[in-house]
Amino acid sequence: MPHKVISLISVGRHPQSGRSRRADQDSRAVELGLKLAGTDLDVVHAGNSEEPVLRQYAGMGLPKVTVLEQAESADALPALSSYLKAQQADIVLTGVRAESGESSGMMPYLLSEQLGWPIVARVADIVEIKDGEAQVLLALPRGQRRQVTVKLPFIASVDNAAQAARQSAFGPGLRAKMATQSGSTEDDSVRVNWSEAPAKARPKRLKVVKAKTAADRFKAATAKPQGGSGKVMKNETAQEKAQAIFDLLIEEKVIR
Repeated sequence: MPHKVISLISVGRHPQSGRSRRADQDSRAVELGLKLAGTDLDVVHAGNSEEPVLRQYAGMGLPKVTVLEQAESADALPALSSYLKAQQADIVLTGVRAESGESSGMMPYLLSEQLGWPIVARVADIVEIKDGEAQVLLALPRGQRRQVTVKLPFIASVDNAAQAARQSAFGPGLRAKMATQSGSTEDDSVRVNWSEAPAKARPKRLKVVKAKTAADRFKAATAKPQGGSGKVMKNETAQEKAQAIFDLLIEEKVIR
């Protein structure tokens, strides 16, 4: 008997340009869902069915995208939990966190609480589904992996370590059907009072190199800068660099 797999998607934001796009982790969740269920995968979005980004997901080879039509200010949790209960899903795939909105990463956990299902976080792959259980590969720091067994149904948040999403095809995405259903009419009581503004870049703390000996000053003055955090060198002028070299030569008894 085939298992019912549902992937939840959201509208992403490019980190540099801020333009709308497929959310990276959500698209990886769709890729994993296609591996498990093929074109029978049910992809669900709570929001506006006219959003162009949904066509980018559909262009991955989906015949349709299910849209729970609701206002931007509405809470997506009630609509999603009701839909998942009605569909009797076995596996629900999401990204770890959205790229827009609150971006708190709480949605998978709130759904898990509402449905009473276990949640598996930071999933890199689902290896096998057999006898009502799934072998899940978790992503750990430094490229490590851990395999766990979890009973169906469950919710999995897909990590960046999962298989990257395939390229989206414009034509198939344009021809895909947007199957709309009524979503939630309940306003998000937290988000309704928000006011959004561009964030100011935080200044980076610079590391001050304290040179005590002439050799240290020479090393600080001539060292090749490394990537990452910047450094402030006290011997900055050409005169000070020359003095550091002169002092070093004196210490090494090259100059008498």
